[in-house]
Amino acid sequence: MTAMCTSLSYKDAAGNVYFGRTLELTIDLPYQVVHYPAGFETKSEVPGHPTLSLTGRYALLAVTMPYRMPTAEAPMTIADLKVLEGINDQGLTFSLLSYPAAGGAQKSVDVTQAVLSASDLGAWALGQFASVAQVKAAIAEQPVLLQPLGLLKGAESPFHYVVHDATGASIVIEFDHGELSIYDNPVGVMTNGPKFDWHLTNLDNYTFLSNVDRSSATFGSYKARQPDSGIAIAGLPSSNTSVGRFVRAAYYAQFTEKASSPDLAVQTLAHVLNNFDRPRGATIDYPDKDGGGHMEVDGLEQAGPEAYATEFTCWTSMSDLDRKLFYIRDYRSLSFTCFDIKALARSTHPVVVPLRKLSGGAIDATSELAGKLN
Repeated sequence: MTAMCTSLSYKDAAGNVYFGRTLELTIDLPYQVVHYPAGFETKSEVPGHPTLSLTGRYALLAVTMPYRMPTAEAPMTIADLKVLEGINDQGLTFSLLSYPAAGGAQKSVDVTQAVLSASDLGAWALGQFASVAQVKAAIAEQPVLLQPLGLLKGAESPFHYVVHDATGASIVIEFDHGELSIYDNPVGVMTNGPKFDWHLTNLDNYTFLSNVDRSSATFGSYKARQPDSGIAIAGLPSSNTSVGRFVRAAYYAQFTEKASSPDLAVQTLAHVLNNFDRPRGATIDYPDKDGGGHMEVDGLEQAGPEAYATEFTCWTSMSDLDRKLFYIRDYRSLSFTCFDIKALARSTHPVVVPLRKLSGGAIDATSELAGKLN
């Protein structure tokens, strides 16, 4: 399975931190938005090891999906939901991004030791820790194992994981062919494969980038001039590959104007993320051709020769790490829905709402004008 995911952090003029990401797949999964209160009990289970029981120290709001498809006989429960993206009441964020090279042989762990399933990394990080430094220290001591996921046809947790906090610190937690690496993230950006340190090395090829337009030049006696602005981004990669998006995300995170207020910062971040929004059909893969290797292409042969898979932006989210606000917009929405985590502090049990219920089109303001007609 491959998927396009882009994440980046942004700071306003006062140094406050904001985080945004997109999630792309070729299918729309049953995403659920969940608020988990402080004190909520969770369990992480890995066959052959004792169960790891966790009590959440902090409340969190998360986008989740079930690790298995619910059935009439076994309907979905809160225990089935795994955190893909979220923020806790301390301003710590967690993001899961596709990384198909994750699976592979892992270091053995004593069978008497409780281990953390990689599927539960989000609930563990957001529920237990307030800072990136705490997560980094804890994961060095807590064994983590990849698990096959039924919803993804048995793929072994094909993801890497990004953590940010309100200070601007960030790490990437990565399993590459089963081997765990933890990277400090100095650019605050992540996409998909290759490995994170490869992406940093690749940035060395883009030292020429600047947001200053050079709109005139001389060739012999000819004076060349651009008819409009925007030539500065001509050197940015144009493809939506993981490599190209990493460079573009680093560019926008670096050069986008620093907003003068938190509300303006959120609006600015939304504009930045629009550069990574993906409509259906922009690129497609056929099952009988050398496409992108999407596992979702499997079985399309039976649907006919014209059947194809296309990645699209299933949802886009933003987090205001200082004010503890979370915003989300799915493919069918033109505007973001906002959640204030502080206002949910009185909650004593998890609350779940399907993401599809938050979908919305444009606000109809016809009545505003109609009321002013003579």
